[in-house]
Amino acid sequence: MRVADASALLEKGRWGAAYYLLGYCIECALKACAAKQFREYEVPDKKLVGSFYTHRLDELLAISGVKLQLESRARSDSIFEINWNTVRDWNVESRYQPDTTEALARGMYEAVTNRMVSPTSLKVGTAG
Repeated sequence: MRVADASALLEKGRWGAAYYLLGYCIECALKACAAKQFREYEVPDKKLVGSFYTHRLDELLAISGVKLQLESRARSDSIFEINWNTVRDWNVESRYQPDTTEALARGMYEAVTNRMVSPTSLKVGTAG
């Protein structure tokens, strides 16, 4: 849903907003992967829960349960690797950067939508 919103922002030339929203989509996807590890009737580890309170994609990837699979796929699929390298450079502070270029925003859109770079396309808890 938010990827469609980012597309609409791109169409209107709102490069910074589109770039930020696309990164936020990946942040949410990583958090969704991590949340899949929670079990009903089980209190999750306090450290894991505390780890959710970040916007850093590298930290979220570490708790996501898909890190090994993502790294394996990046080694075997050069386009996926390029896309992931584009995505992982995002940070929440991008929302305050007024000089985001069209190329950066469109590159992020391509990275998020091409070859399923979204972590939710990977299986939680598998090694690859």
